[in-house]
Amino acid sequence: MKSTEAYGSWPSPIDAALAASRDGRPEYVGAVGDELWWTEPRPAEAGRRALVRHSADGTSTELPAPWNARSRVIEYGGRPWAGTVRAEGGPLIVFVHFDDQRLYAYAPDGPREPWPLTPVSATGGGLRWADPRLHPDRGAAGEVWCVLEEFTGEAPTDLRRVIAAVPLDGSAAGDRSAVRELSDDRHRFVTGAEVSPDGRRAAWIAWDHPRMPWDGTEVVLADIGEDGTFHNARSFTGGPEESVPQVRWTPDGQLLFASDRSGWWNLYRADPDRGTVGGLCVRDEEFAGPLWKIGLNWFCPLDNGMIAALHGSGSTTLGILDPETGEIVDIAGPWTEWAETLAVQGSRVIGIAASPRSAYEIVELDTATGHTRIIGAPHEDAVDPSYYPEPVVRTFTGPGGREIHAQVYPPHSPDRTGPDGELPPYVVWAHGGPTGHAALVLDLEIAYFTSRGIGVAEVNYGGSTGYGRAYRNRLRGQWGIVDVEDCAAVAGALAAEGAADPRRLAVRGGSAGGWTSAASLTGTDVYACGTIIYPILDLTGWGTDETHDFESQYLESLVGPLAEVPDRYRDRSPINRTDRLTTPFLILQGEDDPICPPVQCERFLAEVEGSGIPHAYLTYPGEGHGFRRAETMISALEAELSLYAQTFGIDRTDVPRLELRK
Repeated sequence: MKSTEAYGSWPSPIDAALAASRDGRPEYVGAVGDELWWTEPRPAEAGRRALVRHSADGTSTELPAPWNARSRVIEYGGRPWAGTVRAEGGPLIVFVHFDDQRLYAYAPDGPREPWPLTPVSATGGGLRWADPRLHPDRGAAGEVWCVLEEFTGEAPTDLRRVIAAVPLDGSAAGDRSAVRELSDDRHRFVTGAEVSPDGRRAAWIAWDHPRMPWDGTEVVLADIGEDGTFHNARSFTGGPEESVPQVRWTPDGQLLFASDRSGWWNLYRADPDRGTVGGLCVRDEEFAGPLWKIGLNWFCPLDNGMIAALHGSGSTTLGILDPETGEIVDIAGPWTEWAETLAVQGSRVIGIAASPRSAYEIVELDTATGHTRIIGAPHEDAVDPSYYPEPVVRTFTGPGGREIHAQVYPPHSPDRTGPDGELPPYVVWAHGGPTGHAALVLDLEIAYFTSRGIGVAEVNYGGSTGYGRAYRNRLRGQWGIVDVEDCAAVAGALAAEGAADPRRLAVRGGSAGGWTSAASLTGTDVYACGTIIYPILDLTGWGTDETHDFESQYLESLVGPLAEVPDRYRDRSPINRTDRLTTPFLILQGEDDPICPPVQCERFLAEVEGSGIPHAYLTYPGEGHGFRRAETMISALEAELSLYAQTFGIDRTDVPRLELRK
């Protein structure tokens, strides 16, 4: 028998510490001989990323602290490690250590600690590396080929990126000149080089400002000389309005790539000699996604000619594609979302997947038998799963009749229910990006609220990925309008249908979602309060010199060219609309954020000063863009709950009271 208590006041075993301990997911799985390696988050260890080794006998070990396998290339990073089997036996791993961004080599079965392969640079953010590929047969001692990001000045946009070769003997550790540059720097952005099976060609992806990689990229082909240098680099496919986020060679020397030329990211196969291109599986589904990090992969060729591919619309599954017939057979299982990383080990395919009842875990598919099993980072229920939310996938109608995709998580508890006649409060979550996607997976931050009687609606507003290019392009020139309208439409619909209390609606989001939250609070009267997390608040400042290079011209497409529409930048910015604020808000900000720096929050708060609007501003030293430390996440989540409790009139004594100043 359920007890009746006011929505938002329910007790829950899912506290902020538990939610923080389960934050993050494994990434970058790869095969090294008969072993598997990947990275995993460690929130309790200052947010480091552990490099995990999964041996053939099923045991797992990790490279211990202080080693932190994480790259800062384009600030969002990319694949930070690669591995091979040494001629004398045992694996050799190369990885990027976050603290100094140097490449290190590591032989886990040897006596040595990891040793540096690259030097430290005092210029700007130094030398950074990502997406490594090991070539032990190149040069006197072997090489690792990877993306080099090199600062040429102190400004965040003073840098260049090339594909470079680093000797494995450590000779470049103190000598920048020992690094061979393989590509020129005519392109602003590049991925790592995929080498053909015969070793004669390299393929990579490149793009330039003001495009983002989901707007338009090109596939570059180059010939590889006997001395390991690149020659005759030329554009093979892609263009300003065609996004190619991944390329791979097949065992017989064909080039596989994902392209959105059909309006969806579909798979194609090309003959680089003849220049012919054919679609493998052209349908209204995504077979790839936005290239927010260097080295993501959504498909892998198998030795038998088949292709392992992640695909879907709104959610993803793993399938095995027959390139000759175009037929794809999906695996059975509970998983509703697969991370953008796959590895192949013989007849087995390894990925990282989650569901609404399980967090991300390492999943292996044996294509010979069709069987799947969990082999790493297994989900474990730390509490009774009856406290988990029960999401409903919805499609709402927005302005002009446009579709809006969302996941709705009603309040849910196995032993509590709300009083008759009382409607629950709801928080609308706006995801980051904004070219991103809210996945249908178990998130204990959502469960933290729903198990207490507060509903959550995750909105994949216009501009989100997963629904084709036309849906993605809705945000072109309309950032701060379409996203705000779509979130408001979902909130309004939930209130109109009697699912949510229209007087107790909140909005929250981080990064681009922080922008949408702030723009919503200063542009609509829908919400009673909001949580703004490491946000963009001043378009003019962010569009000039207040962010990193990767996104420094993102606003050219999201808002419009600054030189042509400066009024649009000014008028849409929350910093210039603080006079419209009428509701309480909380801002959460990392002090070391190079993407959305604290200075924007500080200027915004200076404008709010003396307005009488209750608000709080919490900053966290050592945190960048995205909170990684357990203590930070606990503080932030409890502060957010306190904001809602105070605003919605909910009595809660299990979290510290957030001090709201006016």
